[in-house]
Amino acid sequence: MQEIVDKIAMCVARGKISRSFWYPPDLKDQDGADEIASEALKNGTPPDVLLKGCMLGMERVGKEFGENKAFITNLIVSAEAMNAVMKHIKPFLESGEVKRKGKFVIGTVTGDMHDIGKNLVSMIIKGGGFEVIDLGVDAPTNKFLDAINKNPGCFVGLSALLTTTKPNMEKSVKAIREASPGTRILIGGAPITHEFCTHIGADFYSPNPQDAVEFLNKSVS
Repeated sequence: MQEIVDKIAMCVARGKISRSFWYPPDLKDQDGADEIASEALKNGTPPDVLLKGCMLGMERVGKEFGENKAFITNLIVSAEAMNAVMKHIKPFLESGEVKRKGKFVIGTVTGDMHDIGKNLVSMIIKGGGFEVIDLGVDAPTNKFLDAINKNPGCFVGLSALLTTTKPNMEKSVKAIREASPGTRILIGGAPITHEFCTHIGADFYSPNPQDAVEFLNKSVS
């Protein structure tokens, strides 16, 4: 089983989606995440083994990104490789045979239409074994509150790129605190700092998306 985990992790970390996908050049014409996952399931490999490989691969590329050894394009192709595996194990996730670690609701706050940072965090957290519920951009406070009501026990992530939308993030955090005091709130974005996180009463901030996964893992352990 470990061999399958390692193969999937390598494909995800390096962005080898399928045999026909040209990237990375040194793996040209070799099986990718798609073929390895399909063959593994046919041979009786438990689907949670494939999920473990995805988690390990996304952890690797996430750490490399945090250390400036990987770029946004690397994260994108890694996410595509992960999705190539996830399509094979989706039925097992939907049936409950494979368990997610938890649910993570994320959105860009009201007045902010930027989604690159949000999407990167979503990729890493999904790869970390969590179900991601993406509320999109310009998400009003009530949208977050509705999602929390529909997904009891979920974590919540708020993103902002514009300095002018920081007050909107603060208002949303305050409303979430009042409506659901036990909800763990993560915030992020270019203008956000540890000091601002403390000031508005959020639980976690980091400029590195992999740190968010580590925080979530500790919270569910």
